[in-house]
Amino acid sequence: MSLDLSDVPADLRESVSAALAAVGVTDGHLAVELVDSSRIRELNREHRDKDVPTDVLAFPIDGAGPAPGPRELGDVVICREHCSDVIEAAVHGVLHLCGYDHETDGGKMLALQAGVLEGLA
Repeated sequence: MSLDLSDVPADLRESVSAALAAVGVTDGHLAVELVDSSRIRELNREHRDKDVPTDVLAFPIDGAGPAPGPRELGDVVICREHCSDVIEAAVHGVLHLCGYDHETDGGKMLALQAGVLEGLA
């Protein structure tokens, strides 16, 4: 198995790969989509009951356990209009796909994110 990043914009593949490597994910497929403010607001409303635009949303598909066929990690949706750094948003979204949650982990995800970004600098 290997990583399939064919549905990740070319300028974000390095950051997505770095985030996956940092958490030990070496196989699976994920997609990153860049959307406008109205689309991310719609997704945020539909999936999180928050009727406001945001910077990044993550939609995990397969859990960490075994799955038949190639592993489908999920989708990351980014709105450039609402993020200060699209690379940071991509890393942030990928970490969410991998099960991290900065709202409940006492800073572990954000520390990991900072390390990944430092490695990309």
